[in-house]
Amino acid sequence: MAAPSLTPQLFSIFKMLIEERCGLHYHQDDVELLADRIGTRAAERGFESLLDYYYFLRYDADGLMELDRLIELLLVHETYFFREVDQLRVLVDVLLAPAVAAGQRPRVWCAACATGEEPLTIAMLLDERAILDRVGIVASDLSTAALERARRGEFGTRALRATPPEMFGRYLEQRDNRAVVRPGLIEQITWQRLNLVDAPAVAAMGTFDAILCRNVLIYFTDQTACNVVESLAGCLRPGGSLVVGVSESLMRFGTSLNCEERGGSFFYQKAS
Repeated sequence: MAAPSLTPQLFSIFKMLIEERCGLHYHQDDVELLADRIGTRAAERGFESLLDYYYFLRYDADGLMELDRLIELLLVHETYFFREVDQLRVLVDVLLAPAVAAGQRPRVWCAACATGEEPLTIAMLLDERAILDRVGIVASDLSTAALERARRGEFGTRALRATPPEMFGRYLEQRDNRAVVRPGLIEQITWQRLNLVDAPAVAAMGTFDAILCRNVLIYFTDQTACNVVESLAGCLRPGGSLVVGVSESLMRFGTSLNCEERGGSFFYQKAS
């Protein structure tokens, strides 16, 4: 069965539905991408009309479950080990290691971790400093499939393109065209499914010394991004830091956090 076409009107109501559910925002330039994913999924489910598929998602008792499956197909999981690693090294050396030395057990949350390369990189850096067992790491993502891949710990060559050679053998075992992460690293991380636009669910995560939400806010509208930032800020302990991508800035959102430069990297700190 051929995939039904996505008219401008249908594009408008589908993108609103998706944004309400998970925050993902689509521009007019994205219509072909969205049409392909939605049309294919609707055809697989046997819908000849995208309007019928929309009504099913919006009003049927099983619609929410199907909407989450559709969103799984739309989520971007582009990440890799040691991405923007200078920032992560500052996080470990300047924020986490001193807290451990002072007898604390800091908590770190990698929000929207995709397939897990970011929290696993942090685990490697902490283990190099022999403090991995004294730092709590939580990693969350909206995608169940991505979290399952993270827990398996198997990655293709694309995810390894910035990985230092010395990490192989110590933390990564090369097998044909893929690498397998040492099981002990995966077990040190608490993996959890979470929707970042669900403010009560975010609040229920508890408090953290550092939260990473890197290269994620670019997929949201400014208002959604602002809401997410404030929800995350509410989970920071006094003096805790929110970390975004090196090319991202929160200044235009009027956030309650203070921008601080540490070791050449910028962090958004909650007042002590």
